[in-house]
Amino acid sequence: MPLFKEEYKKEEKINGVIYDMSPSPNDQHGIVNGNIYRIISGKLQGSICLAFIENLDYKYHPEINDDYVIPDVMIVCDRKYLKGGAYSGVPKFIVETLSPATALRDKTDKKEIYQEAGVEEYWIVSPRERAVEIYYLEDGSYKLNYSYILQDDPEEAHYNADTVITLKEFPNISMALAEIFADID
Repeated sequence: MPLFKEEYKKEEKINGVIYDMSPSPNDQHGIVNGNIYRIISGKLQGSICLAFIENLDYKYHPEINDDYVIPDVMIVCDRKYLKGGAYSGVPKFIVETLSPATALRDKTDKKEIYQEAGVEEYWIVSPRERAVEIYYLEDGSYKLNYSYILQDDPEEAHYNADTVITLKEFPNISMALAEIFADID
């Protein structure tokens, strides 16, 4: 009797177009997401807010269509919008970690989606460059408020590994730049 393996395909639907996100990005992508998620989820213990990592569809226009994206890391606080494997409210915070296959979409389409949805804070993280761009929603548009490239050699003039980044809406959640890129070779 043949064995059938149900194939799992990760995909997003933006403006009616389905984007295949398989195979998964490299290990650095997962390490960075895990580092950020671990710090955030630990600080949300006992809160009404929840952190998700690469496993919750975000339906950003549920009243208009069935489009969805899958943020790498997301904080949601209004649990009434959680249904099955999807969230249809407005996330408080989203991180997209760049990979060669998704970098352009993360910096354009998805940034615009999150901006229009009213997501207050959006991070674009690049494991390859060990860089973080932090956008805050101001007057309906994203403004780049902080941009870091990790310099973890204490002998260098621009050493910044111990720079602490605090989430705007969650002042109890902060992390050093070096923690975001811990275990990246």
